[in-house]
This record gives sequence, structure tokens and C-alpha cells, in this order.
Amino acid sequence: MSSALIEKVQLLKKQRNAVILAHNYQPGEIQDIADYTGDSLGLSVQAAQTDADVIVFCGVLFMAETAAILSPDKTVLLPDKYAGCPMADMINAQQLQELKNEHPDALVVCYVNSTAAVKALSDYCCTSGNALELVNSLPADREVIFVPDKNLGGFIVERAGREMILWPGYCATHMRILASDIVSAREEHPDAWVLAHPECTPDVRALADQLLSTGQMLQFAKTSGVNEFVIATENGILHSLQKQNPDKRFYPVTEKAVCPNMKKISLEKVAWALEDLRYQITVPEPVCTKAKRSLDRMLAVIPK
Repeated sequence: MSSALIEKVQLLKKQRNAVILAHNYQPGEIQDIADYTGDSLGLSVQAAQTDADVIVFCGVLFMAETAAILSPDKTVLLPDKYAGCPMADMINAQQLQELKNEHPDALVVCYVNSTAAVKALSDYCCTSGNALELVNSLPADREVIFVPDKNLGGFIVERAGREMILWPGYCATHMRILASDIVSAREEHPDAWVLAHPECTPDVRALADQLLSTGQMLQFAKTSGVNEFVIATENGILHSLQKQNPDKRFYPVTEKAVCPNMKKISLEKVAWALEDLRYQITVPEPVCTKAKRSLDRMLAVIPK
């Protein structure tokens, strides 16, 4: 069944002149059929540079929205319309506008894990990999509002040494990773390095050997002389880590680090998306243009 489905997807992809993107947290079978795997912004930038007419984004809604913002002339499909991001939904445009009204001189930095409407109200967008560099580039005399992730924001505060106004959002999946999980993993794998995502809580971050985005984890694992790793982020990334580094060992810090929304995409849904061109994701004007501005400002500071 699986091989027949894969053949069907490949045929439909060719017929539609489509490109398939898979986030690092997607199921292994989805990563294996993708043209590109990676982090959400990197994938959207890659897709914009292709001559594909259709982008199938195997991820969650805000990722497909970002692809639509950067490729307004392409058809962007999200194979499961219910694949959302709880953290992105923890702040809406009205809430951000009210916060901006309270701090009229502040610069707003939004994590890419946010809705298009929130990006449209922000001065800069950022990724987990470039957030620190971006905040460090901002004028020291300006207040900074950071939304929606308080944990990534806290990481930046720790590293940059500047206070920010943090929205109390968080990633539920990374919140399931506990400091006790790190301690147990170190006891079980004493030679392993612990790589943790900055979306983790402060006590988990304090115990990690490296705090890295998903893209940075893949790069570090490939270039490091270390041969064993405990991975403290969503467990989907272990598929790519192991595939790219067959001679190294990777252990999930906990089996609970699973994002149910990331796992909603299946081979069947990818085939259906290509067959029926569903579910199309569009970002209306003027939100699209304003959201792109915050992404462009980020890329001007830190080219991808």
C-alpha cells in the first residue's frame, strides 16, 4: 500500500508541477517523500525560488501561510486543514495591537511560529536560529515586545542581556520535556551530548550542552566530533538526524515530545491534496504585504 501511494504521489506531483516540503517534525515517511526538509522559514524560502506551480507544505498552518506570503503566485496546499499550532494561536492580532498601544515606541519581534495577522503587526519576524542575532541588531534604547513564545524570548533575554516584554505563550510539546528527563537521559547515556531547543523551559535549557534550532541541530550533529546525542525537541527530527548520520546515535529525551498537529499529515492526505488541490492556504491583502514586510526586514538583517 505504501509503495503504491508513494508512486501515486510522485505521479501527481509531476502532473501538478508541485514541490513537497516537510518540516523536521513530520513523520518519517513524509520526510522521505519530500523534495525539501528543514525548518519552516527555510522551506518557504526554498519553495519561493523554485519554478513549481504548487507547494504542498507538510507542516502546520502558520508554515503554509508563510509559504503563501513568500510565493503569492503559487498555489499553497496544507494536506490537513486542522494541522494548527497552539502556540501561534496563543496571541491574535487584537491582543498584539492592545499590547502595542500600551508600548507605542516599542519594536515588535514575532517568532515565525505566529499567524500571518500577527506578522502583519510586527516590525520584524525571527526564527529560533536567528532570534538572538536579530534582537542584538536592534537599537539598545528601544523597548522590544517579543511574541508569542516566552521560552524563546527568555533564552534571548539570557543571551542578549536586555529585557524584553514577553508574551506568555509557549509550545506545549516542548513544555512536556522536563529537567528530570535530562537528568535521567544523562545517567542512561553518559557519553552523549544534550541538544535542546530554545523553546524548552529555563530549567531544561540550563541543563543542555547546546541550545539549537532544528536546522542548527542537524548541522551540529553532522559536523561535531561527538557520536552520541540526547535530543530535547519534537521527536520527528530523530528521523533526519539518524538518516544523515548513520554512524552516530540519537536518543529522544522523552517519548512524550510529540506534536500531535505535526503528525496529522499522512501519505494519503498528501495524495488527496495533490489530487483535489486541497486545502488551499491564502493570505488576504493587506495582511499579506504587511506580513511580508516583517519577513523582509528579518532577511535584510540576517540573509537566509
